[in-house]
Amino acid sequence: MTAENVAEHKVVLCVGDTTFLDYGSIEAKKEGYGPIGKAGNGLVLHSALAIEPQNGQSLGLLSQKLWNREPKAKPPQDETPTQKKQRQAAARKKAQNRPFEQKESGHNK
Repeated sequence: MTAENVAEHKVVLCVGDTTFLDYGSIEAKKEGYGPIGKAGNGLVLHSALAIEPQNGQSLGLLSQKLWNREPKAKPPQDETPTQKKQRQAAARKKAQNRPFEQKESGHNK
C-alpha cells in the first residue's frame, strides 16, 4: 500500500528513526536481547517513514528493521583506569576500521 502511495508523488521524503525497546526491568526478557543505552537490555528498532513534503502528510511505513546487539565481554576485574582507557581506545579504533556492511548503521541497507 505504501509503495502505491509513494508512486503517486514526484518527491517523497524518507524519514528514519531509531528506537530502543528497553526490557531491562522485565526478568523474563533478559535472555536473547542485548545491551542498549547506558545500562538497558532490549532490542533496536529502525523505522523509515514516507512523507509527502509539501503538506507533511505521512504516506506510510517504508521499512522496519529489528535487531539485538551482542553483549560485550566483561572487562577484567583488576583492570586499572589506564588499562581501561587503552582497552576502550583500541575498541573504538577497531570499530572505526570495520567495513560499513559490518557496522550497525549498515543494518538498514
